[in-house]
Amino acid sequence: MVTYSSIITKCWRVIGNDHMILVFLAMIAGGLAGSAVTLFREFIALIQALLFGSTSERLFVNADALAWWKILLVPVVGGLVVGAVVHFLLPQKRPHGVADVIEASALKGGRMSSRTGLVAALASAISIGTGASVGREGPAVHLGASLAGWMGRRLHLTRSLTRTLLGCGVAAAVAASFNAPIAGALFASEVVIGHYALRAFAPIVIASVAGTAVSRAFFGDFPAFALAETPLASFWEFPAFVGLGVTAGIAAIVFMHTIFSVQQLSTKTPLPGWLKPAVGGLMVGLIGLVFPEVLGVGYGLTEDALLFNISLSMLVVLCLAKIAATAISIGWGFAGGVFSPSLVIGALLGGAWGVVVTSLFPEYSSGASAYTLVGMGAVTAAVLGAPISTTLIIFEMTGDYALTLGVMVAVVIASEITQQFYGRSFFSEQLKRRGIDLKGGFEADIMHSIRIGTILARDSELVSMDVCLPDLRTMLQNSKIGEIYVIRDSGALYGTITLADMSEAAFDKAYDDLLRAGDVARTGPQVLCEDDDLEAALSQLAETGEDRVAVVDDTDTMIFKGYVTHAGVMAAYNKALLKTRHDEHGE
Repeated sequence: MVTYSSIITKCWRVIGNDHMILVFLAMIAGGLAGSAVTLFREFIALIQALLFGSTSERLFVNADALAWWKILLVPVVGGLVVGAVVHFLLPQKRPHGVADVIEASALKGGRMSSRTGLVAALASAISIGTGASVGREGPAVHLGASLAGWMGRRLHLTRSLTRTLLGCGVAAAVAASFNAPIAGALFASEVVIGHYALRAFAPIVIASVAGTAVSRAFFGDFPAFALAETPLASFWEFPAFVGLGVTAGIAAIVFMHTIFSVQQLSTKTPLPGWLKPAVGGLMVGLIGLVFPEVLGVGYGLTEDALLFNISLSMLVVLCLAKIAATAISIGWGFAGGVFSPSLVIGALLGGAWGVVVTSLFPEYSSGASAYTLVGMGAVTAAVLGAPISTTLIIFEMTGDYALTLGVMVAVVIASEITQQFYGRSFFSEQLKRRGIDLKGGFEADIMHSIRIGTILARDSELVSMDVCLPDLRTMLQNSKIGEIYVIRDSGALYGTITLADMSEAAFDKAYDDLLRAGDVARTGPQVLCEDDDLEAALSQLAETGEDRVAVVDDTDTMIFKGYVTHAGVMAAYNKALLKTRHDEHGE
């Protein structure tokens, strides 16, 4: 019989379930991230309106009507402001972006600073608004992730739940930026979380929908690029798509390598860090005087390439100019992402490839616009290391699914070439150059999350320094662990004694009244502190070759707390790993 109390009990169980709580938090995080990204986009438009007289993403249209000195000086002034913000307000005195989100997910349990997220977004908005050739999607992802990570930290969620909530913020940010809810969910799972388990994927999808709803309420439900559907003309086109994939992979490598080369040059330049973005701004301004199309996000240029409004020679020249402007902007310290520039470069490259193919084989070509779309996906996927979500982003941004097979072929080939000859992605290369290794990142995060103080064995056999030899012999013979810890009167660890440490003299009864524990102890033993993590414990055990290591409160006072064993460390790791897998996968 169903009673009122049984219904209340079942409802309470549902409400109190971690997964249901996470779903509710995902809606909040998605709405928060979507709102933040919307404000971020509007702030960029406001800066552009004040400095360039335009809120449009076709910044170059208004730039043509501006005085040459304004085009030159606006990026310089923007660089000065960005340099001050980054140098004095951000950790490590550098811009923050998607790579930091990946690091937080893999190594920090999803925990991020909301303050850093807001300041980084401010620096990025100023960079884009003053004409730097950077993308807005990377900063948007960082902003959404930092707000979601802040929620997880404030609510004291577990590391696995916080990582999932971080993914929710990323999904909502991507969805709000592109009006692409499916791609947002897949990007968060593919790039940040690293798996598609339902327990994590369901909240991410909900957050992505929430972020999209906020964006559509403000900007409307329109694709980013208006494009007539372009059907595949013939399966004989596939060799051309393969060739474009190869070319796109090479272009992605050149693009990334150029950015890091300029970054190295900037690092070696003996100028104050806060001044370097202004130097980059001067160079971008000089390029902008000749090619104003490269200023800002560049979506207007992408749309012109899709509509085939650019000649072959200009497609090639603008592609090279965009690579140079973006490398200078990022390399010299402007804050921003690489997604939008990758789209622009891919569109220009694909457009040029399409012009050539169409002129050579007009009866087998879908037209230059089709290759522009394929090039966008191929270069962007190779740079981001996210072939699945990038493919969907392209479709959702254009509303054109007719070229699905062509985009997939080029995306896979470009991504494979980049991974084989350069690295997984621009973000992984960023982390590598910072000395951060994400191999085994999920497992390393668990190792770092558990403190030695929580797994101590406390059945230690302790003696004071003045215990006589007969008592020591008896204790060692009856010891379960074969080791005695010698403690000072203050409780500090003095040394250890094992049977191997007992010299022949220690078993000579003539010394029974002469030697004490303090005389035969092995002093200065290797120790761990309570705040050390499992990784430090395993390293110490491997270094000493022992099966156990003593643990103290800290190395100054050396107050003895217990010991840890190799088996104990591995048991704690396996238990935490199983719990985390269960939390995320429901296994």
